[in-house]
Amino acid sequence: MGRNPSALLVLVLVAMCCAVAMARGSHHDQHHEGREREKTFLLQDMKRVVKTDAGEMKVVRGSKGWISDLPNIHVGFVTMEPDSLFIPQYLNSDLILFIRRGEARVGSIYKDELIERRLRDGDVYRIPAGSTFYLVNTADSQRLQIICSIEKSDSMGWGTFQSFFIGGGSYPTSVLAGFEHSTLSTALNVSESQVSQLLTRQKSGPIISLSNSHSDPHQSRAWTQFLEMKHYERVQCLKRMVQVHEEEEATEEDEEPIMWLYRKLLNSVFGKQVSGKDEGRSERPDAYNLFDRRPDFENNYGSSVALDQSDYSPLGQSGVGLYLVNLTAGSMMAPHLNPTATEYGIVLRGTGRIQIVFPNGTLAMNTRVSEGDVFWIPRYFPFCQIASRSGPFEFFGFTTSARGNRPQFLVGSNSILQSMRGPAFAAAFGVSEERLERIVNAQSESTILPWGSASEERIPEAIRSFGDEMAMGFEGIY
Repeated sequence: MGRNPSALLVLVLVAMCCAVAMARGSHHDQHHEGREREKTFLLQDMKRVVKTDAGEMKVVRGSKGWISDLPNIHVGFVTMEPDSLFIPQYLNSDLILFIRRGEARVGSIYKDELIERRLRDGDVYRIPAGSTFYLVNTADSQRLQIICSIEKSDSMGWGTFQSFFIGGGSYPTSVLAGFEHSTLSTALNVSESQVSQLLTRQKSGPIISLSNSHSDPHQSRAWTQFLEMKHYERVQCLKRMVQVHEEEEATEEDEEPIMWLYRKLLNSVFGKQVSGKDEGRSERPDAYNLFDRRPDFENNYGSSVALDQSDYSPLGQSGVGLYLVNLTAGSMMAPHLNPTATEYGIVLRGTGRIQIVFPNGTLAMNTRVSEGDVFWIPRYFPFCQIASRSGPFEFFGFTTSARGNRPQFLVGSNSILQSMRGPAFAAAFGVSEERLERIVNAQSESTILPWGSASEERIPEAIRSFGDEMAMGFEGIY
């Protein structure tokens, strides 16, 4: 039976079309999978946990993804309007505060004492899990912006953390409201009507304004008068109020009972925990200012600083470290890896790119990030950060180790390539020692590098051809 050339041509064309379609579909699927994979390293699961007229708190949940032992750390963002208060509470989580912008006063418990610290831009401060604390924005006309790490000790609810409010009323509800009024009446040594009054007045939320005319005047006046006192005066006031009997206080018709009850409530929480010592002479934990610290590394292309337990001892109790990196326009943090910690980063200023590499040598992420974006880098995974050419790139973050991390740089004058060069290393790449030497010595900078493509015409042809040879070799391996 004779063959029909036209029919064969049609069959060939159909086969070719099917192959092209399958290739396009495969490419599309791979591209889609790649985009989905990159999202693994951008933390976008943000939830607003507090929202009032006086401020808000948002939390970005750390993504466990396919890494089962990723530490349970989340990143919180607190914004407070001027003259506002984050009411007393304690968390089931260690809290590391970083004052991004503004001024604050934090009161917390340390070794059975109420201590207070004034915080400013760049200050770092730790509040242990279970320690009652409050925050006040003390700036006259500036919003307070705080970034915090939240390391959960228990798994509850949505998976971030749980607040246990001491202060509160109808919103938020104080944990004291769960007890019978007769129980609280006995515990506080006040009448049940006063207990009821105490637990129903607060309606403004977890973050309240101390000057807003819409707030409850009794509540606002109570907190304002208490917080405006000097530390020693607040301590003496709390002690004095314990000694005064209920019948000697003002009646419910006066404006004073609610203020007295708030103070008595604070005293019942802090009790013997208050101290009249001058806080300036105290050896209790203080804040540490990240902006005042001299950079660990600095050159013409940027600077970096890392904070661990050897610099700020409270970090050792939380097992969390901090870092701050500034890159000039177009520069990059050289490819490196963290041998002891997973890293979380928050973009503070500018735009740039984050590149992360899988263990098999494939690109896991190459994504543009901008102010407010949150990303994470798994321990051991090689990565680098590259500033856009339009301006500086600044990012801050937390690491899951309070010990010195000592990142291992893969490229640059202080890199593994420099330390391990020799016949064995050259053989591993399949090149001569001389060729490896030329490539390794081509970069004279370390840690933070200038953007290479701007001077590409000055790169020797041998290096480019070597790159092509390596690429071909890798294709053969994989």
